[in-house]
Amino acid sequence: MQPLLLLFLFVGGEILDMVSDAGAVAKLVLLILLVFSLISWAIILTKWSLLRRARVQSGRFLRAFRKAQRLQDVAAVADQFRPSPLVGVFEGGFEEYKRQVAGSGGVLRNLTAVQRGMQIGASEEITRLERNVPWLAITGAVTPFIGLFGTVWGIIDAFHGLGTAGAATLRAVAPGISEALITTAAGLAAAIPAVIAYNLILSSIREFASRSDDFSLEVLNAVEHIQPQAPAEVRR
Repeated sequence: MQPLLLLFLFVGGEILDMVSDAGAVAKLVLLILLVFSLISWAIILTKWSLLRRARVQSGRFLRAFRKAQRLQDVAAVADQFRPSPLVGVFEGGFEEYKRQVAGSGGVLRNLTAVQRGMQIGASEEITRLERNVPWLAITGAVTPFIGLFGTVWGIIDAFHGLGTAGAATLRAVAPGISEALITTAAGLAAAIPAVIAYNLILSSIREFASRSDDFSLEVLNAVEHIQPQAPAEVRR
């Protein structure tokens, strides 16, 4: 552990020295990349926590739903599982269910309307889960080019200084080029975690969307089993 720590401190010190010796444009590029990276990591950690809690609470809510005898019993405890997107799906259908039953003397008039209510609830929940996720895609797409811009600018500056000094040697130009390449490395360091997290988060959200569709069908089955419906001529 101690050799690794010493190596980390040595590399970190070398990088700090090169950053401090970099030009104003390179420092500005590094600052922009740092802002992108910090925002991306904040989104990654927040979404990771949100999706983890949503996954745990979805399993618990599904078990509670399957054990309940009435929809009202599920609605009474739904707030306990609020991080789960399935709660929003259930409440979207249950509100329409209550509206129909209350207005028709306890008879369900339109099961399709209940299904539409759950579809709206599912859409709202998926939109909530996707909030701020596009920033990760933007970070993954933009930061490598920002870093490349800093590298190109640094190389131009290094060769310009070489031409001014008149010493056409590798020793004269190597420090400037190495400093310029730091921005490319910083751009990749910001982009790679963002791209990986973006794909993993989208995969989890697609999984929740599929589970929401399956849960909607399960709710519809429960409604048909426990609630009488109006005759077809009445529904028309």
